[in-house]
Amino acid sequence: MKKSCGSGGRGKKYKKCQCSKSLATTHKRKHNKRKRDYRKEYLEFGGKKKQIRLRSLRNQARRKLGLKVGDSREVDHIRPLSKNGTNSLDNLRVMSRAKNRRKGSKMK
Repeated sequence: MKKSCGSGGRGKKYKKCQCSKSLATTHKRKHNKRKRDYRKEYLEFGGKKKQIRLRSLRNQARRKLGLKVGDSREVDHIRPLSKNGTNSLDNLRVMSRAKNRRKGSKMK
């Protein structure tokens, strides 16, 4: 029966791994979970019809208000798209990124 790995924690000296003769840093790389497949995640989530449609609506809103690529401000939907809001000019306003993220999908 193998003992569990005795790798040192943060700030401690690395101990030899109990399950192999490598140092704990090498051990972590060996036994760590698989690397995330970001492309697969994007295709599964960002590639769904609903997400594509919402992204398209957000981009249209940016163009309507004249925000350029790289502008730190964001378009806020007063009534969020997720709550049947529209892209009409009465429903759009420009906000700072921080304020818009704080607001989330609330109606204010």
